[in-house]
Amino acid sequence: MKKRVIFNALLFILILVLGYFLFKTIQEPIKFNAVKQKRETEIIEKLLEIRKAEEAYRGITGKFAGSFKELQDTLKYGRFMIIQVNGDPDDPNFTGQITFDTTYIPAIDSVKNMGIDLATIGDVPGTDGLQFDIKSDTASYQMTTVDVVEVGIPYEKFMGEFADPKFKKYDNMYDPKKKIKFGSLSKPILTGSWE
Repeated sequence: MKKRVIFNALLFILILVLGYFLFKTIQEPIKFNAVKQKRETEIIEKLLEIRKAEEAYRGITGKFAGSFKELQDTLKYGRFMIIQVNGDPDDPNFTGQITFDTTYIPAIDSVKNMGIDLATIGDVPGTDGLQFDIKSDTASYQMTTVDVVEVGIPYEKFMGEFADPKFKKYDNMYDPKKKIKFGSLSKPILTGSWE
């Protein structure tokens, strides 16, 4: 009788241990996918904000910013030039004089209206002060020199405990070395890798 009680107790403990390992095995892919989706969403939202800021910067300077400091300074202190055309230069029946009125407006007003926070523009969400990689240059595209920009970050830098390639078993497309980014240094596009 005593042996039977000991055997049942050991069997019960074994069942608990196996149940715990089964729970951990099921929980890991669920947690990985939840963390990946949450962090990707945060990164994409931030990249969309940076893309708006880069487009505003290009509206002021005609090119893209190669650093977040340059982007911040120009958007804080720069001005947009607004040209208003009075008269219709495309109307062959227009007989009046065509005039151009130029107005300058501070870029910071537009930046605030777009909801862009310049103080944290380059910061990667969910990390301790890590910044996105940002590069701008010119490229030859269809026999023309064009300004290009690329901003992004590899998954391994923001996925924390899930930055290991072993988690590819839960998502065949997952590669910690791959970047989530927008733009390209070889062609004039601003689309994101998620689009």
